[in-house]
Amino acid sequence: MKENSAAFLPVILGGDITTYSLARSFHAEYGVRSLAVSMCKSMMVSHSSIIENIIIPDMDAPDAFVARLVEIAQARPGKKLLLMACGDWYVRMIVENREALEPWYVIPYIGRELLDRLVLKDSFYAICDEVGVPYPKTFVYDVRDPQPLELDFPYPVIAKPASSAAYHYAKFQGKKKVFRMNTPEELGEMLDKLGKSGYNYKMLIQDTIPGLDYNMRILTVYCDRHGKCRFFASGHCLLEDNAAMGVGNPVAILNDVNREIMDHARRLLEHVGYTGFANFDVKYDSRDGSFRFFEINTRLGRSNFYITGSGFNAVKWIVDDLIYEKDFEGEVIADNEESLYTVVPRDVLMDYIKDDALKARVAQLYAKGGNPSGVLAALFPSRQRRSCVHDPLAYEGERNLLRRLYPAYFMTKQRKKFKA
Repeated sequence: MKENSAAFLPVILGGDITTYSLARSFHAEYGVRSLAVSMCKSMMVSHSSIIENIIIPDMDAPDAFVARLVEIAQARPGKKLLLMACGDWYVRMIVENREALEPWYVIPYIGRELLDRLVLKDSFYAICDEVGVPYPKTFVYDVRDPQPLELDFPYPVIAKPASSAAYHYAKFQGKKKVFRMNTPEELGEMLDKLGKSGYNYKMLIQDTIPGLDYNMRILTVYCDRHGKCRFFASGHCLLEDNAAMGVGNPVAILNDVNREIMDHARRLLEHVGYTGFANFDVKYDSRDGSFRFFEINTRLGRSNFYITGSGFNAVKWIVDDLIYEKDFEGEVIADNEESLYTVVPRDVLMDYIKDDALKARVAQLYAKGGNPSGVLAALFPSRQRRSCVHDPLAYEGERNLLRRLYPAYFMTKQRKKFKA
């Protein structure tokens, strides 16, 4: 950890594991204490010695969003404020209010026109067609203009909103991040509820790509302010969250270089002139050997610490590029340090992995040593500088004992959830 001499202050919108992971990365690299703005109290960020937490309940209200952020900036003169978002709706509100926020903040996100093209998944797939990036067979259902469901692929199907930001505000019984529908009747019932929920955009009905969680891949890319890809970190997902609004979020990732996925992403991102971090969800399709791209997140994802844990601190790319305006030279860097990111206990993860080769690789990484999160680790934090297994919530730089105990509590909850 370096001295707290950074010429900037990270302002992070959120209160979840994404928030803590970003704050930890900033603190480890620059010794800086981040400001986290959350809508309610969260143990993820409460009592942390590396975070100043401000609770503002109406931060997702458009009329209050800019006013609150300007107030925060006015109270903290003298340093550049780097504005980071931990949700798609926050990214959209930042981008839509860029003109009002830029006098106060450094904003590491793309413009509104490109944002609309990429995060609205139906238009994202049109871009995939332009550059030859594979994606699942998809039927676009417009909630504003319902049409017959004429699918050219079999049930079960996957259904998900084309706009994650707009879906954030939808309210209906049985709401999930992603739906798996076994029959036309199930799908029709869900779409009927959706039509009355306040969500007024499109739903994507997709062919189900076969395979378990470890057929999933994750890719994070950083493109500099000139639109050139500079860094790739690909990961092999071992297990995903099973909660209704967490489906699809990786909870265990094995760093794994995949040049085919990287080439697809580079072609797409440089085609549209992308800048900043992009995060892709991809799945291997055993039927034809392709890697099919599901979506792009125009920000660092929830599991972003799989990058920093492997030895390439993710936030350093943003700071070097946008705060210090460094010009990058040389070849594109690919993260090839094998490591394991996990927010589930070892026994849970090993129970879920059915592939013998993957299980053996994971066991080897645990045997080499990791980033412990139990009670003893909280009382006697490890000073090991490099480890192979990383829990983003268990940080040796924490000075608050209550917060150091939290990872053990969180792992207990995770064990109960996955064993249920």
